[in-house]
Amino acid sequence: MRKILFILGELSNSNVEWLLLSGRKEQVSMGTRLVQEGHSVDAFYIILNGEFKVIVESQNDREIAVLRSGEVLGEISFLDTRPPVATVIATQDSLVFRISGAVLSEKLKDDGEFAAHFYRAIALFLADRIRNTVGLLGYGQEYPSDSPLQLVHDLSPMVIEHLPLARQRLEIFVKRLRGY
Repeated sequence: MRKILFILGELSNSNVEWLLLSGRKEQVSMGTRLVQEGHSVDAFYIILNGEFKVIVESQNDREIAVLRSGEVLGEISFLDTRPPVATVIATQDSLVFRISGAVLSEKLKDDGEFAAHFYRAIALFLADRIRNTVGLLGYGQEYPSDSPLQLVHDLSPMVIEHLPLARQRLEIFVKRLRGY
């Protein structure tokens, strides 16, 4: 659930409202390829429910990650227009929030405040992803995954500062998507 908290912690309430109005929920059947290695991505996704595996088809379908509720997909396409280097496949029937890449790109172009917050959020969670990757490669100090030290180690002070607001926005986001 952490990646969506990076975004919701950085965006304003009006920007979260814009996301809700501009995107839609989509059912994704087990086996569906949401992102295809080598093919451009036309949307930004937030996993609401379910599970996806990330594989590198060019490396004999090597699995590199499992993504669940609160993770985002397609974010790198807003920073780099090259095609994805991995494929994302639903491992069970899932539910995602989808916003068109064209709609999001237009908003980023037209709304400087939104763009600044959105890109900052992406930068923060990509930095988090790089730190975790470096940790997996054996660099740095390791803590047990259930240790409070691991949570502090995992999140930067800037992210921790915004967690209460991000959680509040997440509750609103989910309630709105459920129709409450």
